[in-house]
Amino acid sequence: MATSSTKSARDSEQAAEDLATDIEQLKVDIAKLARQLQETGEHSYGAARRVAGEGVDQLRAQGEVALETLRSSANDLERQITETVREKPVTALAIAAGVGFLFALLARR
Repeated sequence: MATSSTKSARDSEQAAEDLATDIEQLKVDIAKLARQLQETGEHSYGAARRVAGEGVDQLRAQGEVALETLRSSANDLERQITETVREKPVTALAIAAGVGFLFALLARR
């Protein structure tokens, strides 16, 4: 019976050592996983920031194109109005008077 309890004690000690080894390996694995997650997070953050920067640049370029188009359209409209006033000054004066009268009516309310 003494050999049985000695064997049981050795088995328990071996199991405890195996458990301790497994716990140490688990700690190492968790630390490695934490580092990998941190690196992945940093990489994802950098990629997201780069994509956002590119998006801002594209929006800025699109805004500049839209603004230039609007300026061009405004210049064309101004040129057309100027030509119309030079060709038909009486009609332009009548239209201006009519618009002024409408503004006056609206301002009274």
